Amino acid sequence: MSDEVRPIGELFDVSGKNALVTGGGRGIGLMIARGLVRAGVRVVIASRKTGDLEAAAAELRTFGECEAIQADLSTPDGARALAEEVRARIPALHILVNNSGSTWGAPLEEFPASGWDRVIHTNVEGTFYLTTGLLPALRAAAGADDPARVINIGSIDGLRAPFAESYSYSASKAAVHMLTRHLAKRLAGDHITVNAIAPGPFDSKMMAFMLDTPEKRVAVERQVPLGRIGRPDDAAGIILFLASRAGSYLTGAVIPLDGGITGCG
Repeated sequence: MSDEVRPIGELFDVSGKNALVTGGGRGIGLMIARGLVRAGVRVVIASRKTGDLEAAAAELRTFGECEAIQADLSTPDGARALAEEVRARIPALHILVNNSGSTWGAPLEEFPASGWDRVIHTNVEGTFYLTTGLLPALRAAAGADDPARVINIGSIDGLRAPFAESYSYSASKAAVHMLTRHLAKRLAGDHITVNAIAPGPFDSKMMAFMLDTPEKRVAVERQVPLGRIGRPDDAAGIILFLASRAGSYLTGAVIPLDGGITGCG
């Protein structure tokens, strides 16, 4: 192994790889998928809502290779069905981005059982069963010098208690962070890295109620030490790092992507 640092273009190169991005029809998932496609990755996006999914795929195909698969990850059967479909199309999967998620908000003493069921099923169980279902494809793409990558999308709400009454969501994201560490330990010997990013405020449907007026947006920005909402480049950049040679020695990490909210709070 050479002691020389690779050329920067090679260090961050992901062209020719295959990726699946769940929840890729909008929000952070679409930001990530767009970055990967533009970097030369063949990307499959999956989402429950067909309209958003097809519109996103049509846009992404103007930049490169993109396919769409409708899927519902709120049940183990749905996660396994998506895994089977992806494996049929892509026997060797280099990058899996587990981004699909659900949330629920209600006052503490009124929080319903239904507010736990779909959130936990999608955010935690969906991530687990899709990852295990895709292990043959991930192992087929994995190598000692260039591992396969699993990247889970957590949240800063899983790192610190949020103001919103979204009890099942924050608990689910804390679980995603621990699941990331547990899978990383188990899969290191298979040359598969598992990391998570924990985003703060980004423009997405989940954040829309907090950003839908200029006044609300300014109030959120004031809570961020860097003074702004996350941008598409922020989401795409951290994924490209984790998916490239530059990030190949990192596993079991939960990386806040929040403009300093957790680190400077």
